[in-house]
Amino acid sequence: MGLKEFVVSLFQLDKDWTTRIVMAMLVMGVIWGLLGVIDSLMVRIQETAWGLSGTLVFTPQEYFASITLHAERDLFGFAQQVIYAIFIYFTIKLLNLQPRAKWLLNISFILINISMMFMEGPIVVAPTFNDNYFSATDWYYISPMGIPNYSNYVVSPLFFYGWLLLDAFTYLAGIWIVYHYYIASKQLKEKLPVPLVFFLMNTLLFMIGYSGVTAADVWDILAFYNLVPLNAIANQIAFWIFGHAIVYMAWMPAVGALYLLIPTLANKPLYSDRMGRISALLYLIFSNNVPIHHLYMVNLPVSIKILQEVLTYAVVVPSMLTFFNLWATVKGAQVKFNVITAFTVTSFSGAIAAGVTGISNATIAFDAIIHNTDWVVSHFHAMILLSIVPAAMAVLYFMIPMMTGKQWFSSKMAWVHWIGYVFGSILFIVGYELQGFEGLVRRAEIYPRVPTLITAEVISTVGAVIAELATLVWFLNLVLTLVKGRNMNLEGVGLGQLIGTVGAALEWNGENINIPSLFSKNMIKKGLSGLWTLGILGALVIVISMFPLAFSGNTYNAMPWIWIVLLSIGIVLISYPVLKGAKSL
Repeated sequence: MGLKEFVVSLFQLDKDWTTRIVMAMLVMGVIWGLLGVIDSLMVRIQETAWGLSGTLVFTPQEYFASITLHAERDLFGFAQQVIYAIFIYFTIKLLNLQPRAKWLLNISFILINISMMFMEGPIVVAPTFNDNYFSATDWYYISPMGIPNYSNYVVSPLFFYGWLLLDAFTYLAGIWIVYHYYIASKQLKEKLPVPLVFFLMNTLLFMIGYSGVTAADVWDILAFYNLVPLNAIANQIAFWIFGHAIVYMAWMPAVGALYLLIPTLANKPLYSDRMGRISALLYLIFSNNVPIHHLYMVNLPVSIKILQEVLTYAVVVPSMLTFFNLWATVKGAQVKFNVITAFTVTSFSGAIAAGVTGISNATIAFDAIIHNTDWVVSHFHAMILLSIVPAAMAVLYFMIPMMTGKQWFSSKMAWVHWIGYVFGSILFIVGYELQGFEGLVRRAEIYPRVPTLITAEVISTVGAVIAELATLVWFLNLVLTLVKGRNMNLEGVGLGQLIGTVGAALEWNGENINIPSLFSKNMIKKGLSGLWTLGILGALVIVISMFPLAFSGNTYNAMPWIWIVLLSIGIVLISYPVLKGAKSL
């Protein structure tokens, strides 16, 4: 295949405009994502090298720049761009719309990718190659660092211009999406499907959540040129209006994906359509009202903090509605075990595991202990790596064939991707959680070289490498699919049938999973089956594994490796009844 044919296949230039623009966003998103993964690996290498040998492989500037660029590239260049691409594609395809105002979306696509370049900074070739001066100043935002008369570290205003371009993408592309929902509202004779309700609510969440960021960005630019004075605390509060919203900006697409995939994979209707719509609305309402819980340690009125604590707990309500609704939908179903199913189940269970730690994190007293430690890093990476990304992967595994008309090149590579990614992510998260238990603060390039912290750092790094290698396998599979994938005839095929067709080629030995019915009527009479007894034993193993932490007060005597083994055994024992198809709870 020549270069021209490769470019045509990669960007799907021979397809319709919607497919072309969406594929362009996906390709650029993946590129930024891979660059962000390299940044994260640099961070892991630096911290692990310090623990094992007391040496620093990279300069502090390169280390802190890697943290910043990892966050920006993976959270915005990759995640936000891919999320919008998925919204755009399914809005047009599922609603059978003809896209309008194409120029607006084309401009938006250009703006977000330029914004990533501006945030990265100028690439300087001489006297030394260095493009990370102002990206090294902070991980997520500079103000008041980098602003003349407010900081000793004055940087280029390009960083703030990059944020403004990101804001512009959020609003322009968001307006484009909402506009097409408005068009659909005039044509639809039925209610909007629940997954699309989530996509619409999420788009509104993006635009509302970015309001404070935009205000802070404009303020910073004006302050940089000495046009207005800067109040650092007020600016910080304005910026963090999107502090919790950004979590749900990424989480709600995963929920929408679960509402799409679980009924489809189970071949059953959603248990409660109304419950799904109510949860989508509640996510929009509560997610934009709890930014201050990221600022508990800031000198703000206690009453505001307590109100934020209560409102944060309220976010649990739509989550519980979602979990119960989807579980009730799938109970008693026979589900084909394929890669799409595997990533869907990972997203569902991962959201519960990560969400529980979020509840404790929202508690003021608990936050005072773990605030700004690696425990927080473990929490939000658990949400991202075990729920948000798996949901995106579940969608992409059927969306790519849907867009390209080609089947995945290798099912074995897909399974290597899932197994390696999940295993590596769990190790990464557990390692960070152990560091947080020890009180290690975030972005600690140098730390006490004690056995427990060194072990925890190594666990995280090993997990990161495994997960990243597995992701590279997926990327290679993607490229091979675009170039050499078998053609599929998808003309006139509905979405459910398409998912089934793609999934059939990605099955694990063609086995079914029998999802047990919840609270069987004969449960009391028959008693607990042997498999569920095994599950209870697994739960006990997990509880027992936590005893060293509870009684010693630290992890020095907890033997982290044994703790991880026990925890893994417990999870396997609990999962085993579901995977083998227990008949009762």
